[in-house]
Amino acid sequence: MCLILCFVQFLVTASNSQKPSDSVLTSLLAPVSKVIQEVQAFREKNRSSPLFNHLSAVSESVPALGWVAMAPKPGPFVKEMQDAATFYTNRVLKDYKEKDKMHVEWVHAYVSIWTELQAYIKQHHTTGLSWSKTGPVASASGGAPSGGAPAPPPPGPPPPPMDLGKSSGGDSGATNRNALFASLNKGADITKGLKHVSDDQKTHKNPGLKAQGGPLPSGPKPFAARPTAAASPARTLPPVLELDGKKWKVENHEGAQNLVISDTELKQVVYAFKCNNSTLQVKGKINSITLDNCKKLGLVFDDVVGIVEVINCKDVKVQVMGKIPTISINKTDGCHVYLSKDSLSCEIISAKSSEMNVLVPNKDGEYTEIPVPEQFKTVWDGNKLVTTATEIAG
Repeated sequence: MCLILCFVQFLVTASNSQKPSDSVLTSLLAPVSKVIQEVQAFREKNRSSPLFNHLSAVSESVPALGWVAMAPKPGPFVKEMQDAATFYTNRVLKDYKEKDKMHVEWVHAYVSIWTELQAYIKQHHTTGLSWSKTGPVASASGGAPSGGAPAPPPPGPPPPPMDLGKSSGGDSGATNRNALFASLNKGADITKGLKHVSDDQKTHKNPGLKAQGGPLPSGPKPFAARPTAAASPARTLPPVLELDGKKWKVENHEGAQNLVISDTELKQVVYAFKCNNSTLQVKGKINSITLDNCKKLGLVFDDVVGIVEVINCKDVKVQVMGKIPTISINKTDGCHVYLSKDSLSCEIISAKSSEMNVLVPNKDGEYTEIPVPEQFKTVWDGNKLVTTATEIAG
């Protein structure tokens, strides 16, 4: 509830104030950012909870509220965050589909929040958050200049659909609409009232008419773009490598080839987000590692007692130096997994992914590369569906 109140207050500020400088905007967004971090921290503190998948779905998608700082495509950003939660909402559906419908209804209701938000953004903030054109410039103290009136409450629900049978322009508007509807109701007979045009009146058969009427347009004009202010460039967030509670946060690194996490404990987790063209080494034994929205990232780690998750990534490499029980690859294009001799019993679970390869060590220290199947064949054997991987000869 606190997160919603902070976010609504920010939207109210934007609707009554002109856009401030970037530094002031960051201050205005600070309360929302703080609550989002608290939501994510709550998830990390409750990894043993039976509702951990629920918490993870919320934790992975709640950054979608940061769309107010994303331009010119805030809607796709929300969709990206919604997709990040899909991995966990699918787990909830799988676990409770036959046990408790309440959890299934929760998933549908929660997913609809982000779907409705995308529709709202598309209608009112297509290329970025719309600020007031006439109000005072927003300030870090809350949007209006000091001494100003308090911000008004959030706008009420949209007005009911317009009654086409009524007109604010008087009886003439209603009469014109009624005539229009009556014409449409004629169906195919509507063309009987059209005037016949003879060949001598057609410009394509009588070139002389073209000269009289001047040059004809070559075709319909495209829609003119609505004049808008220049879209602000996408924000570049600062790189992060820090321990927040039990969570190592590795975020927004570009071209960093020497990222190392060495002072680790078993209860800690590593979460790498939007790290591109970089390498990350995790030393010691920890609980879990998650790679989210990373491109061309190399991960090397010693031991993980839980799971290594690769979500929404592209062209990443994961090398196990010690032991790992499970590796999950979801919605990823291009993933190479290098197993150690001690991790050959590892389970690799994949979904909606492509170009996956597992490299297994040989006796001479070299690796044998084995592709993970992406295509499957399913048949009915009379009692159940039987699915087998298919191999396509090159």
